Amino acid sequence: MSSSRKLQVVSPVPADIDIANSVEPLYIAEIAKDLNLSPLHYDLYGKYKAKVLLSAFDELQGKEDGYYVVVGGITPTPLGEGKSTTTVGLCQALGAYLDKKVVTCLRQPSQGPTFGIKGGAAGGGYSQVIPMDEFNLHLTGDIHAITASNNLLAAAIDTRIFHESSQSDKALFNRLCPVNKEGKRSFSDIMFRRLTKLGISKTSPEELTPEEIKKFARLDIDPASITWRRVMDVNDRFLRKITIGQGPEEKGMTRETGFDISVASEIMAVLALTTSLGDMRERLGKMVIGNSKAGDPITADDLGVGGALTVLMKDAIHPTLMQTLEGTPVLVHAGPFANIAHGNSSIVADKIALKLVGPGGFVVTEAGFGSDIGTEKFMNIKCRYSGLTPQCAIVVATVRALKMHGGGPDVVAGRPLDRAYVSENVSLVEAGCVNLAKHISNTKAYGVNVVVAVNMFSTDTEAELNAVRKFSMDAGAFDAVICSHHAHGGKGAVDLGIAVEKACQNITEPLRFLYPLDIGIKDKIEAIAKSYGASGVEYSDQAEKQIEMYTQQGFSNLPICMSKTQYSFSHDASKKGAPTGFVLPIRDVRGSIGAGFIYPLVGTMSTMPGLPTRPCFYEIDIDTVTGKVRGLS
Repeated sequence: MSSSRKLQVVSPVPADIDIANSVEPLYIAEIAKDLNLSPLHYDLYGKYKAKVLLSAFDELQGKEDGYYVVVGGITPTPLGEGKSTTTVGLCQALGAYLDKKVVTCLRQPSQGPTFGIKGGAAGGGYSQVIPMDEFNLHLTGDIHAITASNNLLAAAIDTRIFHESSQSDKALFNRLCPVNKEGKRSFSDIMFRRLTKLGISKTSPEELTPEEIKKFARLDIDPASITWRRVMDVNDRFLRKITIGQGPEEKGMTRETGFDISVASEIMAVLALTTSLGDMRERLGKMVIGNSKAGDPITADDLGVGGALTVLMKDAIHPTLMQTLEGTPVLVHAGPFANIAHGNSSIVADKIALKLVGPGGFVVTEAGFGSDIGTEKFMNIKCRYSGLTPQCAIVVATVRALKMHGGGPDVVAGRPLDRAYVSENVSLVEAGCVNLAKHISNTKAYGVNVVVAVNMFSTDTEAELNAVRKFSMDAGAFDAVICSHHAHGGKGAVDLGIAVEKACQNITEPLRFLYPLDIGIKDKIEAIAKSYGASGVEYSDQAEKQIEMYTQQGFSNLPICMSKTQYSFSHDASKKGAPTGFVLPIRDVRGSIGAGFIYPLVGTMSTMPGLPTRPCFYEIDIDTVTGKVRGLS
């Protein structure tokens, strides 16, 4: 690509933020020009970021798509596998060294982990998205828009319960449909959605009978059924459980609830899975916040707030254009967690990117955590809604992570790595390759070609790397490539780029889903559990009750989004490798109806992370002379 550039790398590899600060980004207008993106189809957010408008897709709709590649990984370990780094490094190789049109599609990171325990998510070493500080912090405000819209809906729920508790049906109706200047009452546009849902075809408030007035005006929300929680984009364990309504004006109407982190909001999942502004409006309106006391689902549109939520999200629907260290383009959009949501960047970003690169070009998108979670949800949820078909799936692995899956000692933060991880032990690597083999076979079952990317560390030996490569090929991988993009940028992933191109050109099978949508909720859950290696599924009484309720409400045809630990194929994070014969426990089942999936809870999953004793924020500061951020990782 013409705007790409080669890096001057040094050894040992400096800190990520130092590398990011050492490279002057190109003006984002240059990146857009290289993609043949007209200035009419993007809005600048400063010199180095731009919002790509959905009109770009409309203009390019007749153009053929490029190749579509998804990056997953082995089951994560505390040692880190470098999935984001591989995604960026591959794209730098394709664009800067192999002269291909390429766009990287990444999720926007949450500020919670950035200041908490994980750090940022811009890649690492010489394979990063820049400006790295802007990528990891506010970016263009999408997560703030999600926070505002989520909390507006939360306020609408409790306010409606409050007002319904103190007013008669007629008083409530009269306030919902006040008299205008001409002395007449009228329905607002959004109210017709509720009237249609209730089977009421009348168009004037004056025409409603007392019974219809009651059905329309009184939602009669069951407080115990409310699943909608407030959110903020900070790790704060003390907000996990709170009591609201303690002020004197709330007349004793207290309710126990809590906060989630913003990226766990269903609105984030809606943003990631939407296909257009109109589609987003419908999805936001259909979000179910709980039930009435009669057991009917209550939606955002029932509360009259679906349109307002869309207005708050109208700019967030446009992906943000950025760049890698080597000047290749990146679209950053949406950031749902993969263990509690579907863990993929947005459909609209991928669709725009595939048109921009065109035939022979590449769009590389990352799926969160291991392939059992991120890639599975990419295929069975994201690809169902997008209608897109990937040609190649990458499984990222490292020698030392495979050693942990082979029975290596525990890794404790702050302590030096055990000798097992920094000295040759081929048998330990081979024992851990059962995890890699399971991810290869699971991913290959979707009909895509699988390429294994082995992130090389300086302590890896040739015998260990050869063992991983041989094991990968024996397990059915299309190819397995040793990579050094962390240390060398795109140059270290050229072989990976060549392998990915061949894999895309040699696809022979159609996309296959793990399960059809027209089977029962339990059947779908059990198909996914079987792919993990489970011998069966065990449902709690609460889970059984919820499955029955969602089936009765007509939601059983939605795909399944498993909420489980990312650290094992099973529900037990301590079970490394490829465990089999376990019974998967389903504690509860919930619905993200607007986003479009049912999510079973496997064990206890936190939707609001806490801060560790020594959070990342200890390292983060600013140079008050240059204004440059220091200490982001």
